[in-house]
Amino acid sequence: MTILPGPQCTTMTEVRAGVDALDRELVALLARRFAYMDAAARIKPGREAVRDEGRKAEVIANARAAAVAMGVPEDVVAELWERLVEGSIAYELARFDAMRG
Repeated sequence: MTILPGPQCTTMTEVRAGVDALDRELVALLARRFAYMDAAARIKPGREAVRDEGRKAEVIANARAAAVAMGVPEDVVAELWERLVEGSIAYELARFDAMRG
């Protein structure tokens, strides 16, 4: 099935196919993002360096600004990024511990 851009969809089957395809792309992008968390866990000098509240705020602000620029709900994006960053920190801490035994 051809995946149509949202504005061109005329049936829910087309919408669902587009959403499903996009979800697969998003998961692939998340896998790439978590590979950076693996690198961070390997590079950071100590466990205390994993949580960086200033960087967390910057990442969420960047996502919020991108949402505004793209015309999508900035509060929703900020909430998603809050969860994404916290999940990334938890993942990075676990990887940090696993790498150092």
